[in-house]
This record gives sequence, C-alpha cells and structure tokens, in this order.
Amino acid sequence: MIIYNVTSNIDESIHQQWLEWVKNHIPQVLSTGHFTEAKLTRVLVKEDLGGVTYSIQYRAKSREALELYYKNDADRLRQDALKNFGDRVLSFRTELEIIDEYTVT
Repeated sequence: MIIYNVTSNIDESIHQQWLEWVKNHIPQVLSTGHFTEAKLTRVLVKEDLGGVTYSIQYRAKSREALELYYKNDADRLRQDALKNFGDRVLSFRTELEIIDEYTVT
C-alpha cells in the first residue's frame, strides 16, 4: 500500500481561505478514483519560516493507481492551488510505502 503525502506551509494571511479551499479540494482528489481515503492533519512543529503547516495523506489503491493519478490528474489539480494561492503556499510531496499496520483492540 502506498501513501501519497502532500505537506504544505500556508501563509497566515490566507490560512482560513486555504483551509476552506482544501476541504473541497480533497474530495476532488478522491473522486479521481485512485485513492481509498485521505487524512488532513496539522503539523504541530512551529516552522522557522512562519505560517501554518498541514499534511494530507492520501492512501493510494496501488502503485499503478498513483502513477495514473500523476499521469491524468495531478497537474490539473495542482494548477488550481497555484491559481488560487500562488507562492503563498509552499508544498512538497512524498510517497510512503506501508510495510505493516498495527492496532490496539
């Protein structure tokens, strides 16, 4: 299983606007059919550069599904963020492979 993680630092001047936007953006990403779920989290470490940092973790259906997302959907969805917020949002993306999962019952 693959997690596609997007970490974004948001300028405080647009924080609330971005938060409202991203809550609509995440369902658009999920509607591509390549992911099974998403989690929006706030990073609790204070950034030297200021702003507020969030992480969105999308659980991909497979490596192939993630590759199809990159090929067919990623550019279009990223452009929407750039159009709305420009350089007031700095993002980086990582891919994580789930090795094992544990729960407490």
